[in-house]
Amino acid sequence: MKRFSGLLSAAALAAGLALAAAPAMAQQQLPPMPKVKQSTPAAIAAAKEILTMKNVAVMYSGAVPGIIEKTKTGLLQQYLNYQKDLDEVAVIVAKQFAGSEKEIGDGMAQIYAAEFTEQELKDLVTFYKTPLGQKLLTAEPTAINGSLQYMQQWAQQFGVIVNGQFKAEMKKRGKDI
Repeated sequence: MKRFSGLLSAAALAAGLALAAAPAMAQQQLPPMPKVKQSTPAAIAAAKEILTMKNVAVMYSGAVPGIIEKTKTGLLQQYLNYQKDLDEVAVIVAKQFAGSEKEIGDGMAQIYAAEFTEQELKDLVTFYKTPLGQKLLTAEPTAINGSLQYMQQWAQQFGVIVNGQFKAEMKKRGKDI
């Protein structure tokens, strides 16, 4: 079961924003990645174990192919007559960078290890192995997905109320909108 499939919509939004900027960023100097506090190898290993138990790799597993496709599409808009070549080059580039998304997981583990002490991470690993921890790993994505859906529905309904209030206030001013 893909434990974090419920988070894919949020992750897709973030990835979409990143992917949309990929062709433009390729033409400019990129800022360095943010520095993360150095942690012990044991803390990083525990963080990786937690991330594996949470199956977060599903959130970024398509990052490399997605960025390659988005870059190819951006280049095609500029060089339409090179479609065949760009299609062929995309395959070469995909093979060259296959597995690069592992860097995302390593970076996430570094961030977790910087936010929690080594002992806290070990305690979390222990917790996630308990029946309640296993239930959390299984049920949390559903709860998060349901919460996201609820927030979207609430925002839609609230938007209708706010729109009605705008119309009422404008009507008081003699302006029907």
